[in-house]
Amino acid sequence: MRTRFLGSLVAAATLLALGAPARAETTTLRIAQQFGISYLPMIVAKQQKLIEAAATEAGLPAPEIEWIQVSGGAAMNEALLSGSLDVAAAGAPPAITLWAKTRGSIDVKGIAALGSMPIYLTTTNPQVTSLADFTDQDRIALPAVKVGFQAVVLQMAAAQAFGADQATRLDDLTVSMAHPDATAALLSGSAEVTANFGAPPFQNQQLQDPKIHRVLSSYDVLGGRHTFNVVYATGAFYAENPKTVAAIVTALDRADQFIQAHPAEAAKLYIAAESSKLPEPFVEALITAADTRYTVAPENILKFVEFQHRIGQIATTTADWRDLFFPPLHDRQGS
Repeated sequence: MRTRFLGSLVAAATLLALGAPARAETTTLRIAQQFGISYLPMIVAKQQKLIEAAATEAGLPAPEIEWIQVSGGAAMNEALLSGSLDVAAAGAPPAITLWAKTRGSIDVKGIAALGSMPIYLTTTNPQVTSLADFTDQDRIALPAVKVGFQAVVLQMAAAQAFGADQATRLDDLTVSMAHPDATAALLSGSAEVTANFGAPPFQNQQLQDPKIHRVLSSYDVLGGRHTFNVVYATGAFYAENPKTVAAIVTALDRADQFIQAHPAEAAKLYIAAESSKLPEPFVEALITAADTRYTVAPENILKFVEFQHRIGQIATTTADWRDLFFPPLHDRQGS
């Protein structure tokens, strides 16, 4: 009788499990991005409702998406950790920092890369032709001091220029400032800011002014092409919404394909989205530049991991880029 009773319980539990409806994925999304043409795939996905279409194809209801604009990787990470965002987008180093700090807890990982492009350090100071020429009178504007993409690349460059133990040598010269504000300060000749580690198209706009020149490129520091920004989320969000995350990857893939096939139209979308006054041919030239690649697969992201670990910015490391991203990206060729 006891055996029959236990068997009945198992059978009943099995029927209940089979009859229970699968947990529904989210019907709303809060996605944040920053300023600049590196976020063009997100702009295209937003304007053409590519995430909604990919979700529908996956058998999900089209999500209602709230698009939010945030400046700086630190602010982006704070918003994600506070639960104010579902999906964040920022430079590779801030995403790596959060990945390392949350391993074994909320497990933040990347959904996709947004592409690879060079980032320039520019200045109005004619005396500055290398990092060694900066003095206490200079101020270098960048989106987030110490932790943002530009801040970490500046540390990498300082370590190369002055020695491995001198990575933070220029940190005291940096100030947090959004790209549009830093560009306006440089172009106006403001004494508040003498240099900017920026992003396209702002850095390219700056270089049209003869008073501004380039000091270095991030491609010089990394030794080649590298991922600039990534899209990322918490492990809990992925666990509850695997099809939605896969749909985001599909949408960004399609956005990249659209950008490659229709750069002029993509330029118009960017200008409209950011209310930019830049000429369409100027923006199109940036999109089609030989050193720019819009791709969801990460490039050279492990160089950031190695550096951040070496200087003690993160406590863990990995030799496999897939450890940094959720499964929908694992079949890509990354580095």
